[in-house]
Amino acid sequence: MREVDFYEKLPSQKVRCGICPHRCLISEGEYGICRVRKNSDGLLYATNYAQCAASGLDPIEKKPLYHFYPGSTILSFGALGCNFRCDFCQNWQIAQARVPTQELKPEGAVQSALEVGRDCIGIAYTYSEPLMWYEFIMDTAPLAREKGLKNVIVTNGYINFKPLAALLPYIDALNIDVKAFRPEFYQKLCGAKLEPVLATVRACVEAGCHVEVTNLLVTGLNDAEEEISQLVDWIYSLDPKIPLHFSRYFPSYKLDLPPTPLKTLEGAYKIAKKKLPHVYLGNIRDRLGSNTTCPQCGKIVVERDGYGVETKGLDGGKCRNCGEQVMKFA
Repeated sequence: MREVDFYEKLPSQKVRCGICPHRCLISEGEYGICRVRKNSDGLLYATNYAQCAASGLDPIEKKPLYHFYPGSTILSFGALGCNFRCDFCQNWQIAQARVPTQELKPEGAVQSALEVGRDCIGIAYTYSEPLMWYEFIMDTAPLAREKGLKNVIVTNGYINFKPLAALLPYIDALNIDVKAFRPEFYQKLCGAKLEPVLATVRACVEAGCHVEVTNLLVTGLNDAEEEISQLVDWIYSLDPKIPLHFSRYFPSYKLDLPPTPLKTLEGAYKIAKKKLPHVYLGNIRDRLGSNTTCPQCGKIVVERDGYGVETKGLDGGKCRNCGEQVMKFA
């Protein structure tokens, strides 16, 4: 365990956690909503610190990040805990339940990434909700940066401004999950609020981090054309070049709705492409929504077949045909 970085000590040995907008008031011996931050004798501890619940060497496209060193791999680590309660959770085994963990110290995580091989660009903090592993990331990311490794976070974006501002100088790229564009969806299905997530996306873009957005289209709940259009308009207002990933829902955890119809995904893709040049479809094996084209000349710069990636249309991060800067690429 490690004492957390952001919290307030209160009378009667109570504490108020400051990591996310829930701002949990936690009594002695109790946990916050995330189930991993515990009040022990009036101090707040991260019980998941240096404890790894899942790991793997993944294609960077699996995060998904399509405009950040395409074709590379990244060593991924995940911990227990999440500050959401999504009925449709796709990783509920580690986010909402308890599985065995193994000790993983910051120095060990960095050394493992260095030993994987030259195609591994760094460390991804992912799988459950990495912001609930905040202290571990804060201790690991600077060490990784010193060794020339990239730090990537795949997150629901539910974090307060101060801890986010302290973390972002060490983060190179994020995929942020905007689960819907209606506050009611967040309240009913996630136990959270929409606005803090949008604020996180905005702050990460303004900080100069590479940002991609994922929207899991849950059948009948957040897949209306009007809502998709609102999400697209909002992303366009931030930066039209932000890649947007529409992901296919499959029944999981407490929600047993039919998988997202392919027509719904295709419709979302067409709506988004009217304004955004980089739109992708995930959890579906289809060439539509897989390739990256140059927004300037229209040539394919990255061709994808599943996790098979060809970058023949790129020269560094620029289009080989016209020289347009398309993505960050070594």
